[in-house]
Amino acid sequence: MVRENHNILDCTIRDGGLVNNWDFSVEFVKDMYYGLSEAGVEYMEIGYKNSAKLLKGAEAGPWRFLNEDFLKEVIPQKTDTKLSALVDIGRVDEKDILPRENSLLDLIRVATYIKDVDKALDLVQKFHDYGYETTINIMALSHVMENDLNEAFEEIAKSPVDVVYIVDSYGSMDYRDVEYLVSKFQRLLPNKKLGLHMHNNMQLAFSNTIMGATKGVEFLDTSVYGMGRAAGNCPTELIVSHLKNPKYDVRPILGIIEKHMITMREKWEWGYIIPYMIAGVLNDHPRSAMAVRASDKKDNFVEFYDKMTSPEAMPAGE
Repeated sequence: MVRENHNILDCTIRDGGLVNNWDFSVEFVKDMYYGLSEAGVEYMEIGYKNSAKLLKGAEAGPWRFLNEDFLKEVIPQKTDTKLSALVDIGRVDEKDILPRENSLLDLIRVATYIKDVDKALDLVQKFHDYGYETTINIMALSHVMENDLNEAFEEIAKSPVDVVYIVDSYGSMDYRDVEYLVSKFQRLLPNKKLGLHMHNNMQLAFSNTIMGATKGVEFLDTSVYGMGRAAGNCPTELIVSHLKNPKYDVRPILGIIEKHMITMREKWEWGYIIPYMIAGVLNDHPRSAMAVRASDKKDNFVEFYDKMTSPEAMPAGE
């Protein structure tokens, strides 16, 4: 069955940058963009549009704080594949955002926790007025109370935001959660497109994304070879292959993996690993698992599990 109404948004550079502090070469990002273009992928998220001056002491590669002049050197010739950037509440200087006609970016996505939805929608309005496509990505949905979500929907429904994202920040959702949330979002936000951003802590990012797609979610977040923070994301190569749409071609993506990402995987760690699984099962932020993977106890799985499940270690909700 050919499914026509999906947009794949590859976020390898942005989310994968959380693995290596955005230490990607210009050659890799160019190859990624033109390879994804050849593969028929509709959007590539080329990084964050946050402000270095608002993140004091933040040392990172250029994809962490995108500069328009630099972008024009990296992507001298745009294709049909649109470019996206993500911003965080309190970390973006609006003066750094150019009107869309002066920018290489087409889409700006605003990531927010539920308590800051009002601030996120203020940014959405500004970016919309600049001419950009916009999304709001509500993080840590698995920790959000129903009444808080319902209140947020009332404001979101009145905003000009184009796409509202269901984000599985902790990699703790399964197909039933996705089915429930998609139905709820569709019912309460009937005039908005929906997006999905899944993490692979329990090896469910692909199946959860397929579930959303079959329910009518239009924007599907992926990353090449699954590269993303901690357990990573739904692999682009799997979704491109699965959607059975003749506009997609997996071959160029396999070329990116072969040329660049086999060696990256030897240098930087991401993907399904037991501490990330434990964090996902416990519906917990991956920071504890990331810390143990960076320690000399990285493979002490039982010790980590006992620590995470002891009453004094149970985290407060966020």
